[in-house]
Parts: sequence; C-alpha cells; structure tokens
Amino acid sequence: MPKYKLIYCDPPWQFNNKKTGGNMKSGADAHYPTMTIEDLKRMDIDSITDDNCLLVMWWVGSMPQEAIDLCQAWGFTIKNMNGFVWNKLTTHGKPFFGMGFYTRAGSESCIIATKGKVKILDHGVRAVESKHVGVHSAKPSVFRKRCVQLIGDVPRLEMFARRDVEGWDVFGNEVPNSIDIPFKE
Repeated sequence: MPKYKLIYCDPPWQFNNKKTGGNMKSGADAHYPTMTIEDLKRMDIDSITDDNCLLVMWWVGSMPQEAIDLCQAWGFTIKNMNGFVWNKLTTHGKPFFGMGFYTRAGSESCIIATKGKVKILDHGVRAVESKHVGVHSAKPSVFRKRCVQLIGDVPRLEMFARRDVEGWDVFGNEVPNSIDIPFKE
C-alpha cells in the first residue's frame, strides 16, 4: 500500500443540529451517509500516510473545534485554518447566500495541516478562489490543482471522493476505492 504525502478530503460531517438545511432535505444527511466525529477519528490515517504529509481538509464553519480535534486525532498539526477559501457564487455570478449559524455562509474553508516536515514548492499559491456552486458538497477542482502546486506530483489521496481524478488515488462511497482505510479499535 502506498504511503501518501498529500491527503485532500471533505469529511462527511454529521451535524448535531437536525435543522441545518432549511427545509431539512438539503442537509448532508439527505445527500450521502455522514459520519460522527468519533468515527472519523477512528480512521487509521497514520497507517496510510508518509512520515511527511500535507493534509488539506474542508471543514464546517459551525464545527471548528471538531475540525481541530480531527486533525490532531489523525496526527497532524494545523498550520492554517483558512489555507484555501472557496468564495461561492451562484450560477449568475452573484454571492451565494448559504446556510449558517449567526451569519449566512457564502464561503467554505480548508485547513492546511502537516505531519512531519513538508516542503512547500510554490509559495505563490493563492488561498481564495471565487467559483460557482455545483451539486451539493462538490468542491471546485481548482483546489486539487493548487494542492499539487504546493507540494508537487507526490503520492496523493482524495478521501471521501465523489469521482475519479487523474493522478489521485481515491477513497469514498461514490467511487471504486483505490485503497481501504482501516479503523482503530
């Protein structure tokens, strides 16, 4: 099994608040199976990663502590809570008016975290990108490209992938998996 130097993921966060999603048919649970934070923490990410690995993980703005805890449980040190920021646009190019707590979210962010020593090849990679919203939870492909721009053409895995992407191994329930990720007892 390869040892990955780059993990890109959008965990299927399970919300405690069942009212997220407005009409309660637009929340994550209505689109795909979600996982509790405890189940996510039990994934043995250490067994599939190189000693030096970059984690780029989408997180939910209403669950910052859970995102921090998950990174730590997987053995990573957070370097930037907003390593990438997707400024969401409607199909007409207007600012997206999303759901949220306290304020309506119009963006999503990725944590950048490291395990060991990760050499960044390009310090000119931009964090913010304005892109149109697609199907529920799908992220713009530009962010995968920016991950590779950051650390190069290294063994890489997209966890919780929705589709196959050239150059990436994938793990998820919507694609044929390249690998199986074990769970800790």
